[in-house]
Amino acid sequence: MTKDLRVIISGGGTGGHIFPALSIADAIRKICPDAKILFVGAEGRMEMKRVPAAGYEINGLPICGFDRTHILKNVVTFYKIMKSRRMARNIIKTFRPDVAVGVGGYASGPTLSEAQDMHIPTLIQEQNSYAGVTNKLLSRKANKICVAYDGMERFFPQNKIIMTGNPIRQTLLSCEESKEEAIRKFHLDPRKKTILIIGGSLGARTMNEAVLNSIVLIRQSDAQFIWQVGSYYYESVKALLEKTGKPDNLVMLDFIPNMAEAYKAADLVISRSGAGSISELEALGKPAILVPSPNVAEDHQTKNTLALTSHEAALYIKDADAVRTLIPSAINTIKDEAKLIKLGKNIKSLAHTNADVVIAKEVIALAESYKGKNRSN
Repeated sequence: MTKDLRVIISGGGTGGHIFPALSIADAIRKICPDAKILFVGAEGRMEMKRVPAAGYEINGLPICGFDRTHILKNVVTFYKIMKSRRMARNIIKTFRPDVAVGVGGYASGPTLSEAQDMHIPTLIQEQNSYAGVTNKLLSRKANKICVAYDGMERFFPQNKIIMTGNPIRQTLLSCEESKEEAIRKFHLDPRKKTILIIGGSLGARTMNEAVLNSIVLIRQSDAQFIWQVGSYYYESVKALLEKTGKPDNLVMLDFIPNMAEAYKAADLVISRSGAGSISELEALGKPAILVPSPNVAEDHQTKNTLALTSHEAALYIKDADAVRTLIPSAINTIKDEAKLIKLGKNIKSLAHTNADVVIAKEVIALAESYKGKNRSN
């Protein structure tokens, strides 16, 4: 296996980009324990904390996205892009990678563009069913493109595409607790059906409003609920429930630190439709009701959802309808054992549980080829 392997991994901005990036890095390290891996992220974004916490070095770029509402503000954006490209070039010259990996997000653009201009092989990983602008641009010179959905030749050169699925947090697959033990961790009743509601690490306003709008229905339900409100909304929601009274069958948390336990406890999951969340639901075979966020580029969460509903692998509720219909639909679904079994079976059939290893091997192969050419020159 390649000695002195040097890899740059770039991207971030959200957990949906960071978790796959860390999974790929971990898989590379398992295959090549001596590999040198450097992350490049965007200053001020969550990767600048999450990546060092996972044991990897990271450099930050002053990159940001375009403001589609206030066009004049993009003068500053252009300046930051050019500065980020200069910084990325210096990082590459100093680190001397054998391969560069892009996982999407602001920082991957400057880093991979510079790597491509310097004739360093690049691999991009597209998590969504609708490709992002950055990855579409980078695909022209990329050597390999790892995808998680069929039909991605709409966006990328077909001869470069590899169907790998999305890497997920391996801790989710290695949870050894029983379902009963997991439910008790949340101080709930193992004899009852459990609905898990997650709107992302920061929470989701629409989904929180849907729960608050149905408190009476929740209180009367035979089901029980684990609800991740999100740190941004936690105090305001807590104050509201202190006035109305929190149902005993509802556990409210600002953040769930151990998602493996939460998934294990759940009979039904209500979630946004980020690519990472969907990949986790697929790997675990969890019946799900998906509520795509309307506040994402190219409405890609809706497209992710439709890719599942076309296989009868999830239920879909529009964000605009969620406040009124989400909780009633969840309570009706949790009563239908046949539907839960069908949804779980169908979503499991779409899973790629070894995506991290498959992608890591592709990264290593590109690096080996690059090092071989350099030795022969």
